[in-house]
Amino acid sequence: MKQLATGRINDHIHVAGNPFYPGYVIQGREKSLMVEAGMNLMGPLYIKDVHAILGDSQKLDFLFVTHSHYDHLGAVPYMKRMIPGLGVGAHERVSSLMQKDSVIAMMNRLSDVQRGFFQDITADEDVTITSMKTEYILKEGDEIDLGGLTCRIYEVPGHTRDSLAFYFPEIRAIFAGEAAGVPESREGNGMQVCFLSSYDDYLTSMEKIISLQPRCLCLGHGWVFTDDHATDYLRSSLDATPVFRKLIESYLDQANGDAEQATLTMTGKEYDERGVIMQERNAYMTNLIAQVRLIAGLKS
Repeated sequence: MKQLATGRINDHIHVAGNPFYPGYVIQGREKSLMVEAGMNLMGPLYIKDVHAILGDSQKLDFLFVTHSHYDHLGAVPYMKRMIPGLGVGAHERVSSLMQKDSVIAMMNRLSDVQRGFFQDITADEDVTITSMKTEYILKEGDEIDLGGLTCRIYEVPGHTRDSLAFYFPEIRAIFAGEAAGVPESREGNGMQVCFLSSYDDYLTSMEKIISLQPRCLCLGHGWVFTDDHATDYLRSSLDATPVFRKLIESYLDQANGDAEQATLTMTGKEYDERGVIMQERNAYMTNLIAQVRLIAGLKS
């Protein structure tokens, strides 16, 4: 089954926020964990929804993030201010990045550009991204017991160097961020391939995720796939990755190897003319620049 990331997913998993920036709340018998806290501008809605799901937002024990992008951890500082006892967990690189003034300033700039779209959520609340402490430095093989549910951590680099996936073997559910791409359209069709830091690592990470044979795949944006649809989606994403590489190579060839020109042409054709990719245009171009430069380096 393919479903929007909203509301109740199953007895253990509910979604806070909205499908574009879902925060997945996982409830064990003893503790609760939220995976992802995207745009800082979503902070008040996350708190409201967590309160509705758990009966009290202060009952949220952990908040883990899949990687260091502002639309996956932007609301963490706000949520930490609202829930002082919250234990934040991430890759060690995230903790280092979130101590840098330049990184935080850039995240706030990127968020403020979109403030108008979230005014009904944020209103006048201060949701500024600030330096962030992580109580838990997460790495491959770590496990967190929620009581009847175990959160097992896997390192899945390729989208970013600090990408993590969180797998719950008892219910065969995995939260993979963008380590396996995202559907590109509002209907959840097509595939937006998301390697940014390493093409080879991205493929290897997807193979690792597939090897776990999840029956519930909760993506960083938009969608949840269950039962056979989870495996079908993962294999489609894996197959789409070399196809996307060849597409980038074709634009590089047209531009005689000029990565900047290839990026501009590709944005015009694949984003503007096709008009199906839901990602904000500036964010799309920022990611595409990294992808084109990465493939250009592999071609040289």
